Formats: sequence, C-alpha cells, structure tokens
Amino acid sequence: MTQAQVQETANIPARIEEPGVRNWRDYFTFNTDHKVIGIQYLVTTFIFYCIGGVLADLVRTELRTPESDFVSPELYNSLFTLHATIMIFLWIVPAGAGFANFLLPLMIGAKDMAFPRLNAVAFWMIPPAGLLLIASLVVGDAPDAGWTSYPPLSLVTGQVGEGIWIMSVLLLGTSSILGAINFLVTLIKMRTPGMGFHQMPLFCWAMFATSALTLVSTPVLAAGLILLAFDLLAGTTFFNPTGGGDPVVYQHMFWFYSHPAVYIMILPFFGAISEVIPIHSRKPIFGYKAIAYSSLAISFLGLIVWAHHMFTSGIPGWLRMFFMITTMIIAVPTGIKIFSWLATMWGGKLRLNSAMLFAMGFVGTFVIGGISGVMLAAVPFDIHVHDTYFVVAHLHYVLFGGSVLGIYAAIYHWFPKMTGRMLNEFWGKVHFALTIVGLNMTFLPMHKLGMMGMNRRIAQYDPKFTFLNEICTYGAYILAVSTFPFIFNAIWSWMYGPKAGNNPWQALTLEWMTTSPPAIENFDKLPVLATGPYDYGLQNTNQGVPLSDPDPTLSGGPNSVLRAEPDEPYATITAEKEER
Repeated sequence: MTQAQVQETANIPARIEEPGVRNWRDYFTFNTDHKVIGIQYLVTTFIFYCIGGVLADLVRTELRTPESDFVSPELYNSLFTLHATIMIFLWIVPAGAGFANFLLPLMIGAKDMAFPRLNAVAFWMIPPAGLLLIASLVVGDAPDAGWTSYPPLSLVTGQVGEGIWIMSVLLLGTSSILGAINFLVTLIKMRTPGMGFHQMPLFCWAMFATSALTLVSTPVLAAGLILLAFDLLAGTTFFNPTGGGDPVVYQHMFWFYSHPAVYIMILPFFGAISEVIPIHSRKPIFGYKAIAYSSLAISFLGLIVWAHHMFTSGIPGWLRMFFMITTMIIAVPTGIKIFSWLATMWGGKLRLNSAMLFAMGFVGTFVIGGISGVMLAAVPFDIHVHDTYFVVAHLHYVLFGGSVLGIYAAIYHWFPKMTGRMLNEFWGKVHFALTIVGLNMTFLPMHKLGMMGMNRRIAQYDPKFTFLNEICTYGAYILAVSTFPFIFNAIWSWMYGPKAGNNPWQALTLEWMTTSPPAIENFDKLPVLATGPYDYGLQNTNQGVPLSDPDPTLSGGPNSVLRAEPDEPYATITAEKEER
C-alpha cells in the first residue's frame, strides 16, 4: 500500500514517541538529519532577516527627512549595502534551501538527502559568513559599495570591508552550490518506486529548476568575485580602468548570476504556493504539466536576460534589443503559473486560514512586481527610471511581496508537520494584515518617487520628495511591528500549541503520510503512491479501482491510480485490487 488511510493520519493523534530529533541540543550540533538541517536553515535565516530588517528601518529613518540628520552618509552607505546583502544571501536564498532540506526527502519517499554530511556542511558555511558581515559593521569597516560592489567604486572604498564582503558572499555561494548538488541528486536518484517525474509534487519541480540554475550561474559570480579580490588585494587590473581593465566585464559576470538569483529566490516559493493553493482550495491543481515545465522554462530563460540591468552601461543597441525581448518573454511562463493558481482557486472551497491568505497575498503583490518588471524590460522606459526608486519598488514587490510572503505561507502550511503543533490562526491573521498594510505603504509610493526622479542609494534628496518618503518610512515601521505577532505565535505554538495530528490539512503528498514531526528515517515502510498529489474532490468508483479514461490535467499528475471521494484525501489499495 502507498499512503495511510484517512483515519490513520487525519483523525488520530500524531505518534510522537519517536520524534524527528531526540532532544533540543540536536539543533545546535553538526547533525545530518535533513529535517534538523532544514529547521536550522529556517531559524538561522529568520534571525538574519530580523537583523536585515533593523538595518532597513535605520535606512528608512534616515530617509524620513531630506537632510542627513540620523546617520552619516558613510554609515548610510554601509547600512544599505549590508541590508541588501543579508536579505538576499542570508535570508531568501537559504530559506528556500531550508524548506527544500526538510521537505524533498519526505515528498519523494526517501529516508534522507543523497549526501547527508555534505548537506550539513552546506548549512554550517552560512553562520560564519553572516557573522563576518555583521562583525564588519561592529568594527567600523563595513562594506559600502552597494550589494553589487561595482568597480571602480569597490576598489577605492575600504579595503578591509570590501574583502570581508567578498569572502562572505563566496562562502554563501559555495553553500548554495553544495545544496544544489544534493537536491538534484536526491530528486533524480532517490524517488520512491513508482514515482516518475510527473508524479512529483510541484515543489519538487521548482527545486529541480532552482538547483539547475544555481549550478550554472553561481560559479560565474564566484569567478568574478575572485578576480575582484585580486584587483583589491593584489593590485591586478582585471576590472580597474586605470590599468586597462574593463569594469563592464564585472557587470556581465555579476549579473549573469545575480539576475538568475532573482529566480533562485522566487522559484522555491512558486513551488510552495503550488502546494498551498490546491490543498486549501480543495481542488486539483489546474495545469500540472504547464506549471512544472514553466519552472524549467524560467530556469533556462533566466540565464539569457542578465544584461537588462546594463541598458545604461553603453552596450550596443542590438544587444539591448535582444535582452529586451528575452526579458519580456520570461513573463510568459510566470503568467502561466499565475493563471493556473487563479484557475485552481476559482470555484474552490477556500479555507481562508493564514497559509492561504499569505498565498493569495503572494499572487496579488507579485503580479504588481511582475507588471513593473515588464515595464522595466522596455529599453526606453528603463533608461528613464534606471537607478531611481521605481527599480527599488519593483525589486521589493517581487522579493518581499513574492518571496517573503511565500516563505510565510510555507511556514504556516508546514509548521504542523515540522513541529507537530498548530499555529494560532488569530495571530496569523493579525500578522498577515500588518504585513500587507506595511508592504504596500512602504513600497507602493516608491513607484511615484521613481517616476518623479528620486535616485536610489542616496541619503539626501530634494525636499519635494519628503511626504512620500515619510509614508514609506511609517510603512517600514509597520512591517517591523508585523514580525512580532509571528515570532510570538511561532515560539508559543511550538511549545504549547494544540497537537496537529499527522495530516491536519487532509493533504495527499507523501510528507503528510508520516508522523508529525516525522520519525528519524521518515517512514516506517517504503511508501508507494496511491493517488496523484492533487486529487482533491475527485470521486472514485468500485472501491478504489481507477476511473476509466482519467483526465491527467485534472488529476494533478498524468499517472494517478486512484480517485478519492469528496473530502477524503486518499485511500488504500490492497495488493489484490492492484493486481486486478
């Protein structure tokens, strides 16, 4: 049999005599259990998120008035440099890896990752990299050339701070590469028997695309940073124009990774949203194959759009046209996902719990960021608003309105599986309301600021921009406050929350077919598929015998072998029926 019956997972208490870890100390050690590592990733990255958020509020406090009256311009440069670096490399990218670590083996019926020790090494490269960055601020020599670290600016600022920044990003890039290798090998080689690629949950497809993109693009960034370090520390002139170097070459190498990094940050949460929406809509996912292959299309197209960041750098006109076209094309597979999610929700029995609210917020705010992205793909418009707050607004609607809301949706959805306890819904909805209000107050006015011509990355500005900057600053304070109900809710619920049971959402994917939290080796027996991962609300006939001529588009996977009764998440197929 493949998946336990409803009464064995949804209606009885979780078996907790063999929890996923033996005691709390395991979370602070070099542990090779993928579930421990996943939680280590998530808790560590959330701490860095809070630190990055404090830096963001310091930046916004300085920008509340046009004068430089809160911090010095030099410190302001370091604050926004560290804020961006922490949020990208120490929060969103490793948070996606955290969910992948916890979920992928469970979703494919494996006992652990392919390389458990390598998995642990990948995590333990993150804390020292983050501590390096924070230490640079404490000792007074923080990097201040922006998160892009463009030469020649990065070659004439503080040598120690810039060297620390390069070392930190190299460590984090190496961690990403090791994680990507592990995820790919696990997905390709360790799926439970009977699970083909078209039976994998869509989160697995998203991580497959993310890992392939990481492996191709990250080494290019590493090479660029190593050459930049030689220019900085050894006096070479790879990118130094005074010695015949070309700083535009650095831009090509940097953006060949750093634009795919946008998809590395968003693709895992495209996958998470594809799990949350059908479960809480009680409907099969609309267009399983379209969503799966659109992730691969985004992964491929993401490698050929990088120079749209360089439309004002003097690249030839024909090259501008090429990258404008490819950038606009990449909106197509993203639009396929949006359409499929909306079609899944349409007519569904929506559970408006915290996970679903954050998923719906993700769709709405990400669309705003996507529309402004298509606008920026047009060369004339990009030249007009390049290096203004319009770009800041676009970036944050994609990465906060997209990735961060996706992270929250995933936490509210999988918290019961990770801890065996339910989060409080009231505080979850308070968290959602404050986050949505703060998000839009902070970043929506920045579109107007950019159109009016306010440059980004400056501490002082024309007084005519004061009113909108005050709104943005107060919105940032609301965002800061929004994290407190979440932190309180997560800690309290983890310790005292109501028991979740093994499958509180009546879901169909394999991670819900084991205990909450999962046993150390995940499954008592080798799981075998009995349903498609998204066969919600589809009736079956003849006690589990497959329907004749099943529709693979509706089933969520083309090889489903069972239809569940309405509100019944799955059923068991006996060996006799399977043979018949």
